[in-house]
Amino acid sequence: MRLAAVILPELGTGPDLPIIVSHWFAARGDMVWEGERLVEVLVGPATFDVPSPVTGRLTEIRGLEDDRVEVGSVLGLVAITDDDLSDSPGDGRRDRRSGRYGGKPPSNRPTT
Repeated sequence: MRLAAVILPELGTGPDLPIIVSHWFAARGDMVWEGERLVEVLVGPATFDVPSPVTGRLTEIRGLEDDRVEVGSVLGLVAITDDDLSDSPGDGRRDRRSGRYGGKPPSNRPTT
């Protein structure tokens, strides 16, 4: 099993402002997709979303809600396994973002 770290990127804010984990959009064990917003952080009055770096299962949350974190810190880990990526539309799993059954998220591309 390969793991990918969810790393807090440089947000372009000054070093004097604290960064606080505000909300996780997924729970440990949930399937997440690359680019999907995974965790929200607060920097002063602004909020920033940190996306999932890969498609897989959220296996560990290190930055808990209300924790103070720093740029470059690991907020969580996402596991990439063959089993996680082979969900078929008929597997009976419900996609928590779309409410549909199957392993793939809805496309964000506009229809023409």
